Amino acid sequence: MCGIIGAVAQRNVAEILIEGLRRLEYRGYDSAGIAVINQKSNLTRIRRLGKVKELAEATKQQELSGNIGIAHTRWATHGAPSEINAHPHISGNIAVVHNGIIENHEELRATLQNRGYVFESESDTETIAHLVEWESRNSTSLRQSVQKAIIQLEGTYGAVIVDRQDSKRIIAARSGSPIVIGFGVGENFLASDQLALRNVAQTIMYLEEGDIAEITHQRVDTFDSQGKKVERKVTEFNAKNDEGRKGKYRHFMKKEIFEQPTAFINTMKGRITQDSILTENIAPNFVEILKKVEHIKIVACGTSYHAAMTARYWFENLANISCDAEIASEFRYRKFVTHPNTLLITLSQSGETADTLAALRLAKKKDYMLAMTICNMAGSSLVRESDLAFMMRAGIEIGVASTKAFTTQLVTLLILATALGKHKQSIDRHKEREVVEALHALPKQVKAVLSFEKKIQTLAADFANKKHTLFLGRGEFYPIAMEASLKLKEISYIHAEAYAAGELKHGPLALIDSDMPVIVIAPNNELLEKLKSNIEEVRARGGLLYVFADENAGFNANKTMKIITLPHVAKITAPIYYTIPMQLLSYHVALIKGTDVDQPRNLAKSVTVE
Repeated sequence: MCGIIGAVAQRNVAEILIEGLRRLEYRGYDSAGIAVINQKSNLTRIRRLGKVKELAEATKQQELSGNIGIAHTRWATHGAPSEINAHPHISGNIAVVHNGIIENHEELRATLQNRGYVFESESDTETIAHLVEWESRNSTSLRQSVQKAIIQLEGTYGAVIVDRQDSKRIIAARSGSPIVIGFGVGENFLASDQLALRNVAQTIMYLEEGDIAEITHQRVDTFDSQGKKVERKVTEFNAKNDEGRKGKYRHFMKKEIFEQPTAFINTMKGRITQDSILTENIAPNFVEILKKVEHIKIVACGTSYHAAMTARYWFENLANISCDAEIASEFRYRKFVTHPNTLLITLSQSGETADTLAALRLAKKKDYMLAMTICNMAGSSLVRESDLAFMMRAGIEIGVASTKAFTTQLVTLLILATALGKHKQSIDRHKEREVVEALHALPKQVKAVLSFEKKIQTLAADFANKKHTLFLGRGEFYPIAMEASLKLKEISYIHAEAYAAGELKHGPLALIDSDMPVIVIAPNNELLEKLKSNIEEVRARGGLLYVFADENAGFNANKTMKIITLPHVAKITAPIYYTIPMQLLSYHVALIKGTDVDQPRNLAKSVTVE
């Protein structure tokens, strides 16, 4: 979950590294550091607690110049956020940055201390630095030292190493944590995310699991886990020029909320006509694959898990296929039964989510019919390791609290569920057309609901001094309530919970009082009357209600119940639609509370550790 960048060139790389860290800060922002080596083999390291701007200011106060360097922005795992725990870590001539967790670091620390090494930090990464330094004493090259060191590591790592006595090369090693190489003209780069390489690389290459790369300004040599030289696929760098900037928006989160109509259009492009699903455009031979599917297993984490829970309703309603949604970190550690002809679907915005990736690797050893990922990042580990990839096309998402990635996952899953229903013949031509027309209408409907921002901004003031909030939904709106609850707690730090509204009487009613806001998602569907009864249960106990309701739902505001009336939308796309005002509410509550919207405390965007 940390951000890494490295560069080797014939020019000063310090500013390139700092700019790369700015682009990677969404991956971690507890502390940051940089180390560069000049042509006289002098290594200069600067580290600072806090965000990259603190490090950037420090580099202005101290001359920093070198043609080779590494830099890092941290999300703390081992050791509290502090300057001493910040990367790079140094041992003798060796400097290291690392993303991941070294699980046997305590045993390695004890061994290295017995050899005379003195540890300055609590970080597991420092063991890598000392281990490489130890192995360098009996090695002929930096690459050999790293190869000897990494076979002693247990856990996950994207590790990048330099040696002050060798100012011509960087060594990168990948096991469970992504590393991408960027190729320039007479200079080369690496990073934990291609976003960091936007302004410097013309082409990119992803390291595979177990790879080691040796990078100079002239060439990149890649070796597999057996030490055999290999070639990896090089692709054009295709990130758009403006996606890493806020533009007219104060925060990336708001920008990404307002990008959703366009993201939906991009997601649907080439996959639906005016009235039908283009199944053959999802994947090669996909029609024949869908005909064989008898069960769906969706594995995901966090926000993606909420998308999976929502999609379960669609798969069972539209395709008449049983569907399970599971949290990846639980799935991978329990004994499970694989149903015949099961399609495994993994969901991840980044394609590098550690638990989801580990679940995929575990599942591939079982008897799943096929492993498919729904992902936003081409070239990511999940995309490369899955049998099929259905790309979301949300565009780059920088805000840590996911918005457009979540809703484009839902759009993608709805297209998939409809395609499955079509080819399992559980929906007819009329129903297919109905779903497709609802999808086509969605971008315009979402654009319209975004115009409700000022009303929601006014409503947000009611939450400024609240410490707890309850969200309620029924059916497929229960996971939407869960997602709304997650957004509020992520960026405003208000404790929030979500419940299926029918569960109120089984415990949560004990929490209701006049100081507990209760937010209800109330579309006009077959469960509306049941939901109204649940609302009365809250009112009878003095609860303060905020009901986001369909204009035809028949609600009337009163002293204890505020109604936010929303235009009617098709039932099938309503879960996606009702997500938008929930995102706006969380955003404006966070603004009022003065929290860091894009980079909330203790969180990072790409969760590449367990």
